[in-house]
Amino acid sequence: MVDKSATKLRFDSAAYLKGLTSRPGVYRMLDDSDTILYIGKAKNLKKRVSSYFRKTGLTSKTRVMVAQIATIETTVTHTENEALILENNLIKEFMPRYNILLRDDKTYPYLFISDHAFPRLSLHRGTKRKKGRYFGPYPSAGAVRESLSLLQKLFPVRQCDETYYKNRSRPCLQYQIKRCTAPCVGLVTEQEYSQDIANTVLFLEGKNQQVIDTLEQQMEVASKNLEFEQAALARDKIISLRRVQERQYVSSEQGDLDVLAAIIKDGMAIVEVCFIRGGRNLGTKSYFPKGTSEATAEVLLAAFIPQYYLGKDIPREILLSHKANDMSLIEEVLKSESQHRVELRCPQRGVSVRWMKMAMTNAEISLNQRLSSRSNLLQRFEMLQQALQLDEMPKRLECFDISHTSGERTVASCVVFGLEGAIKTDYRKFNIEGITGGDDYAAMNQALTRRFTRLQKGEGKRPDLLLIDGGKGQLSEAKAVMKELQLDIDILGIAKGPERRPGEETLFLVGRAGEIELPADSPALHLLQQVRDEAHRFAITGHRQRRAKARRTSPLEGIDGMGPKRRQKLLQQFGGLQEIKRAGVEDLASVDGISQALAQKIYDIFHSEK
Repeated sequence: MVDKSATKLRFDSAAYLKGLTSRPGVYRMLDDSDTILYIGKAKNLKKRVSSYFRKTGLTSKTRVMVAQIATIETTVTHTENEALILENNLIKEFMPRYNILLRDDKTYPYLFISDHAFPRLSLHRGTKRKKGRYFGPYPSAGAVRESLSLLQKLFPVRQCDETYYKNRSRPCLQYQIKRCTAPCVGLVTEQEYSQDIANTVLFLEGKNQQVIDTLEQQMEVASKNLEFEQAALARDKIISLRRVQERQYVSSEQGDLDVLAAIIKDGMAIVEVCFIRGGRNLGTKSYFPKGTSEATAEVLLAAFIPQYYLGKDIPREILLSHKANDMSLIEEVLKSESQHRVELRCPQRGVSVRWMKMAMTNAEISLNQRLSSRSNLLQRFEMLQQALQLDEMPKRLECFDISHTSGERTVASCVVFGLEGAIKTDYRKFNIEGITGGDDYAAMNQALTRRFTRLQKGEGKRPDLLLIDGGKGQLSEAKAVMKELQLDIDILGIAKGPERRPGEETLFLVGRAGEIELPADSPALHLLQQVRDEAHRFAITGHRQRRAKARRTSPLEGIDGMGPKRRQKLLQQFGGLQEIKRAGVEDLASVDGISQALAQKIYDIFHSEK
């Protein structure tokens, strides 16, 4: 009797490949329980499948997957385009463990103004079958609802559904609180109502400067007439309108694009999608695809784009942080699906570079937050104990780093991580004085001496593991300080590799002979890299702050090209310094007399990284 399971496990790749076609199609790799391990597409099935069985050049993830293959099934298609679409459909249906998987495929909400004598403003999700105007898409329904609430306070346009509207015999509560003009019972003319609709559309399209100018004039007149309550109302409307403008801009035939920023760090991947409509940012959404431990950003984007866009609204332009694999093929398929031209490109200049920079910043922040999650950190701390062969799991890490510019204004940083992540209340900066400029060893000695002398006096908590960003020289200084202060704390030095690439670090644990090298995919190494990078960021920030000239006046003073009249105009347009602080570059540049370059300077004053 033949053991079928044993037969399945002995997959004869050579025999299988001999009869495999060279036509385009999709292949499915299955294990001995007929569970799909991986789904892929190919222009030439024979060449692509053969590549999995070569003797060298495979990643560890691929080798593990290939060892589980019991059989391979294929579906031949007419073209590679058809193969890509079929691959996407199958991945969404079966969710194979070795594919890069996107698990969120919901449609996105829009703002909708109905085609009606007294139009309704509402949230819309799904196909655009109703007559009217659609604004969006938005990254979440919450953003739309918040926007509806803000707009209703400014322009009393009805938001009730048609059934409710047609059956009213008297005004509802919305009329009583001045958020609707009650067109349902004829308390407003069609002409008057259309003006509110026109103002709503103006702001949704971003064509708002004339309305803000009118409000500014009203505020000035009221102030001169000592009608301060009316002036305050006008000011509050300006502030509210600016905030609405930050979120809401129309989807038009041109100027709409998505920005996709991909980052793979410490064994985790993120794709940040930024929605740009009419030249304005509508928000971002973060995706953390599965199965990306050994992928590159190029491979990640190639897998993400079809899963994300096929079956949805596709913008005419998609900006990418990296050139995706098979980019021309994906572009062609998206064009076929959307029935309009679609361009995928990596931005090189102009405003698109700013959008990409913003998307990358959001991606880094979101990824760092995910990496700092409690469950993920606990696993990394446990793996760190095993990797360093410590008697107990360290629960508090302190890492020191030095930053200066040619020896000037040296600053040392101390960052602290626990099982809950970064403990920013315990971060410390040390302004280094009295040393030779550029002497990092002396700077490290001074910072550690000051920090741990305070510990001896009962100030602060004792770390379980002290991390030093540097090689044997910095590590020697740490050992000397601990010996001087008679402290017994485990010390670990983290030295960058010769090419200074992540994953090539060498570790030196005081008290243990030789170097410690961890694999690039080690969770313990990822934790050390995360803490080390945070110490580096905090040191650079402290150095820049120290080097910068301290200001005792308004932040707007001292900016080149920012005279008294422009300052006054800016304050009037935004209603105060706090609103200027929260405004974006494009919003600042919309004020008469403020150029794009000057707007960037103003923005940078308020948004230097802390």
